[in-house]
Amino acid sequence: MDAVDNYFGFAAYTGFTIEINGNDYAVFESGGFYYVPYDPSFDDLSSLNGTSVTQPFTNAGDDAVVVNCFLAGTSIATVEGEVAVETLAIGDTVLNADGAEVAVKWIGRQTVKTMFKPAERVAPVRFAAGSLGEGLPVSDLTVTADHGMLVDGVICHAGALVNGTTITRVPMEEMGESYTVYHIETEAHEIILANGAPAETFIDNVSRRVFDNYAEFEALYGDVPEMEELPYPRAMSARQVPAHIARLLGVSKVA
Repeated sequence: MDAVDNYFGFAAYTGFTIEINGNDYAVFESGGFYYVPYDPSFDDLSSLNGTSVTQPFTNAGDDAVVVNCFLAGTSIATVEGEVAVETLAIGDTVLNADGAEVAVKWIGRQTVKTMFKPAERVAPVRFAAGSLGEGLPVSDLTVTADHGMLVDGVICHAGALVNGTTITRVPMEEMGESYTVYHIETEAHEIILANGAPAETFIDNVSRRVFDNYAEFEALYGDVPEMEELPYPRAMSARQVPAHIARLLGVSKVA
């Protein structure tokens, strides 16, 4: 983390304190997320082993914020062919779902430490090859639970599509001690192709502060206008997934 304007994030309840390495930090809310002020000791996140927290928290990682991102190894369609998301850089060109060339404005990175035992609902979601129909994705695709996938004209959050067979939550023990997720930001909200499947780019209905390299974005762009979402309906939970999509993918509407 950079020492300027960084925060260690928890989505919990404001007005309480969290104890980290014997020090108490006040939890505060900003932009719909909950944080403690940055401390240089957080640079070595391994030092947070054994973190204890004041009630009502039960674990330092409960409801940890992980926003819409791809995991390393995800193949993104570009004018030069498929490129691993972690190798993309500002200024590179990707293809949107209509085949148009779109410049990458920023690549956000977020390191997730599994020692915090994030709540199940924020665990990564794995789409088996072909699980979205029409042979898509072309190979197994793992994204964060809030990543939007375009399915039959509806942006469905990955977590809303879990069916327990071909679309599943990835157990944290499979992720190792930590893993890194990447988001692609373009000038406008876009649908791009990840392992061949239509998936959304970053939309700023969550704070960029949750990313490890937020300071880079601020230095490059400063304050920017809010982005305009694409004109698709959005299903954020299984109950909001249209019935015909739920039937197609085997999603339980009571999930």
